[in-house]
Order: sequence, then structure tokens, then C-alpha cells
Amino acid sequence: MEEQKWRTETEENGGAGEPLHKDLISTVNADMPEEEMLYDLAELFRIFADSTRIKILYVLFEAEMCVGDIAELLKTSPSAVSHQLRVLKQSKLVKFRREGKTIFYSLADDHVRTIIDMGMEHLCE
Repeated sequence: MEEQKWRTETEENGGAGEPLHKDLISTVNADMPEEEMLYDLAELFRIFADSTRIKILYVLFEAEMCVGDIAELLKTSPSAVSHQLRVLKQSKLVKFRREGKTIFYSLADDHVRTIIDMGMEHLCE
């Protein structure tokens, strides 16, 4: 279907293959973020592509927790949780604070909850 539409637009344009809506293309192009920003956005969404990381974020919705407690809750190893928390921390999705020898993790800010809430809302439509 798409291929036929393209042929029709090309034929309307004298077969030159030039864009029909130059003003629209110009407007969209002007609003397009820089390539580096688009790359960073894609990387951010890549972080959400792991169900273990999503589970950890859901745990941290409820309370700040240490690695051992998160591991117990998710029935996984502390080293696996620690690895995923490192990825989440590098992506600025979680933060930590130290209390003695224990490190407690929490969501970095409300944006993290908003992103996941919007994803869930989209799935439930």
C-alpha cells in the first residue's frame, strides 16, 4: 500500500521524486532535536527494555531500599540487583545515599515514575 502511495505522489510531481510538501518538511526539520539528543533518548528507552530493571524501579516506587532487600523481594541474587542498579544509576534513573555501611537506593526524580506510568497507560488502552 505504501509503495503505491509513493508512486502516486511521485507521478503527481512530474515523476521527479521531489517532496510534495516542502513547507511541512521544513517545519518538521526545524523542530527535530539534534542527532546526539535523539541518540541519548534512544539509549534512555533501551534502559527500560529490561524487565528486571523495570521490577527494580517498581520496588523503588514504594520505598528506598538496599540491594539485599531488593534481591530478597525479587527472588534474585544481590549481585544481579547490584549490576542492574549500576546501569540505572549511570542512566540517572536512581540515586543512592549511604547510611553507615548500607547503601539505600531510590528513584532519581518523579520523571522516572511518569515515564513508567505513561508506558503502563499506553499498554492498558
